Amino acid sequence: MARVSLWFLPLAVAVLVALSSPPLHAENWPCWRGPRGDGTSLETNLPVTWSAGKTTQNIRWSVPVPAEGHASPIVWEDRIFCVGARPADQARMLLAYDRRTGDLLWEKAVLQSPLEKIHKLNSHASSTPATDGERVYVSFLNEKRMHVAAYDFAGNELWTAEPGGFSSVHGYCSSPVVFEDSLIINGDHDGDAYIVALNRATGETKWKTPRENKTRSYCTPIIRDVAGRTQMMLSGSKSVASYDPRSGVQQWVVDGPTEQFVASPVYGHGLLIITGGFPDKHIVAYDPTGTGNVTGARETWHHERSGVSYVPSPILVGDYFLIASDNGFGTCFEAKTGKIAWQERMGRHYSASLVAANGLVYFLDDDGITKVVRPGPKYELVSTNELNAECYASPAFSGGDLFVRTKDALVCIQGME
Repeated sequence: MARVSLWFLPLAVAVLVALSSPPLHAENWPCWRGPRGDGTSLETNLPVTWSAGKTTQNIRWSVPVPAEGHASPIVWEDRIFCVGARPADQARMLLAYDRRTGDLLWEKAVLQSPLEKIHKLNSHASSTPATDGERVYVSFLNEKRMHVAAYDFAGNELWTAEPGGFSSVHGYCSSPVVFEDSLIINGDHDGDAYIVALNRATGETKWKTPRENKTRSYCTPIIRDVAGRTQMMLSGSKSVASYDPRSGVQQWVVDGPTEQFVASPVYGHGLLIITGGFPDKHIVAYDPTGTGNVTGARETWHHERSGVSYVPSPILVGDYFLIASDNGFGTCFEAKTGKIAWQERMGRHYSASLVAANGLVYFLDDDGITKVVRPGPKYELVSTNELNAECYASPAFSGGDLFVRTKDALVCIQGME
C-alpha cells in the first residue's frame, strides 16, 4: 500500500475553518440590544452600504420568516434565533437559522393560546429572546400570564415557567436578560407588577420584587457595576430605579418623570440616560450613585418633548448620545451636558432601536431605509441604504454581518471582507 503524505491536512483544516466560521474577532449578539445591552458592537468590519430590489448590493442572503413579530434576531456563533406568532393556529414560535446560509434548521411551537389584544404598533411576538450559548430563552403572553421557556440548541424544550400575571391593553413585550445564573424579566403591567429572576437551569423563581406603581411599561433593564455596586437600572411604572440583580432589592428610585416607558436606558460618562414616555415626553440624565428615594437630587440634565423617543431605544457613542424619535427625527446630544449638537429629519417613522459599530450609528426606519451617521458636532450622513421592506425589529451585528428582520424575511447583509 502506498504511503500518503498528510502534511497538508492541518493547512486544509485551517482553510476550511476560516471559510466556514465567523471572524475570530466576532462578537455574539445574544439578547436585546446585543452583548452589552446598549446596542453597541466592538466589531469594525461591518457593512456600511447595501441595497435590495432591482439593484442588489452586499445582500448575502434573504430568507422568509414563517411567523410574524417585531422581536429582534439574536446570534450565537453559527446560529440565529427568531421568535414569531402564527395567527392561523395562535402559535408562538421559536425558529433557528444557519447564520452562514440562512437555512431554517428547526421551528418549535412554544405556546398555543388566544392572541392578546395589542397596540397597532405592537405584535404578538415582540419580546426578543436571549441565549447563554447553551440555552435559548423566550417570553410570551399566555392569556393573562407571563410564559417563559428554555430550549437547547437542538430545539428541545428544557423547562417552562409562568412566574406572574400580566395585563395590558397594549399587549406584551418583556425581553429576558441573562445575568450570572439568573434570567431576569420585567413584569411591569396594569396590575400586581413585578420584576422576577428565574434560575436559568430550572426556571424556578429566585426572587420576585413588586413594582408598587402597577403601571404598564416595556423597558428592558441594563446591568452595570457603578459606584461599588452591581446595578440593574430601568425606567417604567412612574419611576426610574436601580435594583440589585442578585437579590431584587431596590437601591435607589426617582419618582417620575412620567408614567409609561418603552425605550431601554443607556449608561456612560457616569450617567444613566433615559428617554420616554407617556403621557409626557422626557430625556433625563441621572447620576446613579445615590441610595433610597433621590427624586430631584441626582438629575444632571433634562429635556422635555424636543427629540424625545418613546419606543426606539437610544445609543451612546463616545461623547455623543443619539436618539431616533418615533416621528422621524434624529437628534445628537453632547452626552455629558445634554447640549443639542444637531437635529435632522431622518425618516417617516421609527420603531427599531439604534445600533452602533466602528464609530457609526445605524438608523433603521419603518420603511426599511437605514441611514448610517457619524456622531459629532455636525450632522454627517455616511450612507443611505434601502431594503424595500417594512422593518420594525432592531438590527443585530455579528461575525462581520448585519442581520435585519423585515416584516416577512430575515436578511443577512455582508460586511467588509
